[in-house]
Amino acid sequence: MEEKMIQEQFMKGYDCSQVVVSHFAEKMGITEDLANKVAACFGGGMMQADTCGAFTGALMVIGLKYGHYDVEQLLAQKDVMMAKSAEFKKKFFESRNTCNCKELIGYDVSTPEGFQAALESGRMMEFCPALVKEVIAMLDEVLQ
Repeated sequence: MEEKMIQEQFMKGYDCSQVVVSHFAEKMGITEDLANKVAACFGGGMMQADTCGAFTGALMVIGLKYGHYDVEQLLAQKDVMMAKSAEFKKKFFESRNTCNCKELIGYDVSTPEGFQAALESGRMMEFCPALVKEVIAMLDEVLQ
């Protein structure tokens, strides 16, 4: 997914978590509407400038594909899910030293003032789409 398309999704009001999950919706067998609903509370670091929404969105996608649910195979499924999750996290932390939204962006987007400052500085519309693009590329590798 190109950064321009990601920026367009942000301009419409979608959050980083929603862009990541909805990008993979069809591959995961869910609708974009459901993807956006499931990921809605995770943008902006879970709306409190905590864990990055792109990061949590990636974990949701991994859960959709590899999550453990079948009581007959729970442990085996959980092992695969944990390995895929660890693979993603390793890739993420190779290029970033944190998954904390506030630290990544440099603004506390959980406050109206911090959110406005992040927008006015251009940081949110430059850094976040680039990070979402990176996370999508990482997931493409992990999901194979």
